[in-house]
Amino acid sequence: MPPVNDIICFANDWSGDPLSKKHIMLRLSRHHRVLWVNSINNRRPRLAQKDFRRIVEKLKAFRSGLKHVEEKIWILSPVFVPFHGNRFVRSFNRWLLGFQIRRALRSLGLTDPITYTFVPTSADVVGTLGERCVVYHCVDEYSAFSDAAGEVRARENELLRKSDLVLVSASDLLKTKREHNPKTFLVTHGVDFEHFRRATEEATPVAPELRDLPRPILGFHGLIADWVDLPLLGELARLRPQWSIVLLGRGDTDLLPILNLPNVHVLGHRPYAKLPEYLRGFDIALLPFVVNELTLAANPLKLREYLAAGLPVVAAPLPEIARFEGLVTLASTAAEYARAIESLLAQKKTGPSRERSDQVAGESWDGKVAEIEKLLTSVLSNHSGHSPQ
Repeated sequence: MPPVNDIICFANDWSGDPLSKKHIMLRLSRHHRVLWVNSINNRRPRLAQKDFRRIVEKLKAFRSGLKHVEEKIWILSPVFVPFHGNRFVRSFNRWLLGFQIRRALRSLGLTDPITYTFVPTSADVVGTLGERCVVYHCVDEYSAFSDAAGEVRARENELLRKSDLVLVSASDLLKTKREHNPKTFLVTHGVDFEHFRRATEEATPVAPELRDLPRPILGFHGLIADWVDLPLLGELARLRPQWSIVLLGRGDTDLLPILNLPNVHVLGHRPYAKLPEYLRGFDIALLPFVVNELTLAANPLKLREYLAAGLPVVAAPLPEIARFEGLVTLASTAAEYARAIESLLAQKKTGPSRERSDQVAGESWDGKVAEIEKLLTSVLSNHSGHSPQ
């Protein structure tokens, strides 16, 4: 592969639990230096307490300067104006972000970079940083988020036009993004296989909060947002009050549909390092997503995590989930979830299984990043530089 020493990565905030972005960059950083630019936001700013708190946190991170978090990864927390729709604000942000990124590159001695972005609103500054090439890795239909800024779709279309390589994580995204850029390729999500496989090991303890819950334990982990079908979970809990439903993760939506149900246990966020201990205590994993424009284009990261943990899964009938039919049972209503769970219980196909885990061993992030490296090699071998646009 032609030498690619340096990468500018636009992504979410580094401090969060590992998502696809962090898994990919951790592996690319084995061979390349990475300047990770913390979130520059796709959301509409709102006068909400959590937004004010987020602004304060970002200002603190900015004041602390560049942060060295891994051997070859540095974090830049830029300041910017979070109103991307205004033409004058966009122009100011382009200058301000460009200034901060170029200063960071000089400070770290990073030269001749490529830009690898997961963020549609990076379109204004991408292509102006002297990059050898631009890679856009699309892992969601960003304009379909309920709180997406109105200009996200236009910025994404601009980014697609600028990109030398576009990667997508789902077949629906392949279809819609290739219309704008023929150099679009599907690289599905991977899994931190060895980490989640720990749930199948006898030496891994069951998390204390689960030990005394009535069986079966039906579990979910991840952000509890408006794409999680909480009304369905509430109905399932009422249909089978003897079952325990456990949700791990930060709540980012109205939890009213599951509040005050004695067999629903919302435990909140748990550290990534501890997740195998919780998954070891699950009998069956749930993926109860609503079906809409956002989720039809999604490739849920937690599906492969559940399977690597050896768990049977009952899930919504989304295209990227249906690819795993045989390992996953699809269901659309609370009654269908109940019947699927009862069938698994009757067949005694519950709890972490090493045999089930083995079937997704080929889905590791190492393998996915090897695919990405090959595509980068192809682009760079035919590309002498990227002109500002």
